Amino acid sequence: MIIGIVGKPNVGKSAFFRSLTLADAESGDFPFTTIDPNSAIGYVKIKDPALDFDKHSNPRDGFVLGDWRFAPIEIIDVAGLVPGAHEGKGLGNKFLDDLRQADALIHVIDLSGGTNEKGEKVEINSYNPANDIKFLEEELDHWFLNVLKKNWLNIEKKFRQQDMKLEDALNTVLSGLNISLDDIYAACLELKLDKTNASENVFELAQKLRQLSKPMIIAANKCDVLMEDNLWEKKLNSLKEQFPNYLIIPILAQYEANVKTASKAGLLDYIPGDVSFSVTDESKLNDAQKAGLAQIDKVMKKMNGSGVQQCLDAAVFDLLKLKPIFPGGSKLEDSKGNTLPDCFLMKEDATALDFAYRLHTDFGKYFIKAIDIKTKMMVGKDHSLKFGDIVEIVSGK
Repeated sequence: MIIGIVGKPNVGKSAFFRSLTLADAESGDFPFTTIDPNSAIGYVKIKDPALDFDKHSNPRDGFVLGDWRFAPIEIIDVAGLVPGAHEGKGLGNKFLDDLRQADALIHVIDLSGGTNEKGEKVEINSYNPANDIKFLEEELDHWFLNVLKKNWLNIEKKFRQQDMKLEDALNTVLSGLNISLDDIYAACLELKLDKTNASENVFELAQKLRQLSKPMIIAANKCDVLMEDNLWEKKLNSLKEQFPNYLIIPILAQYEANVKTASKAGLLDYIPGDVSFSVTDESKLNDAQKAGLAQIDKVMKKMNGSGVQQCLDAAVFDLLKLKPIFPGGSKLEDSKGNTLPDCFLMKEDATALDFAYRLHTDFGKYFIKAIDIKTKMMVGKDHSLKFGDIVEIVSGK
């Protein structure tokens, strides 16, 4: 699964990407700093399942901090979009094409209203960030529409002359946009589309496919500029009223990036997603650094954290509805003595048999039973797995 970071230029999008991944993405106070999509690994936060057995896990991929396990997820930072991108404005369709691989999107906006529609700096509160949410929806809708219109004659030929199902005909074109056949069926069902009316409802189809295949969270950045009179909270609530279908999370992207960098250097103790941090050795900090960290700490406590980790977790667990499942036996350890080294992010409806196939084709093919290690209960192939389950697969080979 891949999470795409999107938004117009100069809203702190690359800072948000760095805050999630500590990758060396370019950033700057001018449009189109990011020209090609940056790709790196971020980490979702999960309660360490080994704690139930008075242990800590030893991840093969990812890491453990305190009582939390962090599992890897791929993230791409796509260059800034501007209104009219689907018509070739800005760097246009290149950016939109870069989003094909994304399974979910985090749209970073400037809550302070300090950047206009082109990503240029303007006076704080002089621009309405609600416009950015609307424009990105429109750009993505028209991107999907353009793909459908460009291929519609071929799609029609398939479902009319070749008697192919409408959904299957659409799938021959849309699979390249990372749209699943399940999403296509869901869109046609919800819009009540069939061979007789699909041609008259192409835009509605494009819009619904966008909503289903590229679900989105809004990351409201630069809240620190609006601390006076809790203006950030008032503006956030206004956006939530205007866009009730979106999860809108206030974030402090640059603060999170600074804290993680200091933590990596050994200056702080910080677990991503926590409300605050602690300085490990003040003697290593100069006065300016102490003052800066004190300000960051004050604002993060006021906002209940930076919101950055919450955004990624919500994208993976709420939008994509994935659940972490851990392979393990009664001793929890592999042959090298590592406790629960692996973690797999499975789909919401994943069963024990699905997990067996994910581990190895032969495990699924010769499946006998599975064991829920936490409850010590044997379960069958149709058993629905739960968030954080530890499962042992027993197969005939």
